[in-house]
Amino acid sequence: MHPKLATYLELMRLDRPVGTLLLLWPTLAALWLAADGWPPWYLVAVFSVGTFVMRSAGCVINDYADRGWDKDVERTRDRPLTAGRISEREALILFAALSLTGALLLVFLNPLTRALALVGFALAVIYPFMKRWTYLPQVVLGAAFSWAAVMAYASVLGHVPTEAWLFYVGSLLWIVAYDTQYAMVDRDDDLQVGIKSTAILFGAADRFMVGLLQASAVLTFSLLGDQLGFGLWYHLGLAVAAGLFVYQQYLMRDRSRPGCFKAFRNNTWVGFAYFAGVVLETTLSAAGTAP
Repeated sequence: MHPKLATYLELMRLDRPVGTLLLLWPTLAALWLAADGWPPWYLVAVFSVGTFVMRSAGCVINDYADRGWDKDVERTRDRPLTAGRISEREALILFAALSLTGALLLVFLNPLTRALALVGFALAVIYPFMKRWTYLPQVVLGAAFSWAAVMAYASVLGHVPTEAWLFYVGSLLWIVAYDTQYAMVDRDDDLQVGIKSTAILFGAADRFMVGLLQASAVLTFSLLGDQLGFGLWYHLGLAVAAGLFVYQQYLMRDRSRPGCFKAFRNNTWVGFAYFAGVVLETTLSAAGTAP
């Protein structure tokens, strides 16, 4: 592979799919919930590709925004833009190309979803700059990531029902929890360079607040399941997710960087467990075999 191409792919985090999976699983779950079973195949394809493209664009603009800080953070000092392996101009061109690709995908979606996409794009662009002005950038990331679920509902139904906003709240709570875990990895460096985060805001109460956010997310998703009349499979998936949250608390017990990072990465399984529960519940219910 050409070294420059490898650098572009690294900037897009192609070598680290965790972020893409964290966005993909809840987005697909929202599609299945909105369709009450298998959604149209083209929507699955569009949202899957869109997840990859927009997450990659988000990584590029994030590194561009943090290019002056990343050199002072242990985990990020070797990133392509900070290390000088790619220029600021090249990074902006890549961001524009990825954004254009995402825009082209909107051709396959209805007008409401296209309009909602503009809001999602704005949230994704402003997120990297929030850590300069507020200790709640994780909330902005949660708002941006969860917006894909709102778009998923709109793409299937042509409107955004109340249940979609309940899903949105549950997703946002979960994302703030796992991005706080991520911020705990960099907290010492962030304090030195002046980056703000919920990990810094919560301080010694960080593990408690992450647990509270996780419990609130489980409760919200449970309320959503009850509202939809879901049974065993949905709540089993949610129970597995809750069990993984408990395991994450164990991983974070000493607040070590490796432990917090492992806890963050474990959330890919949380998302998959919830998605699997949704698929089994809606698919088996449609087939008339759900308990």
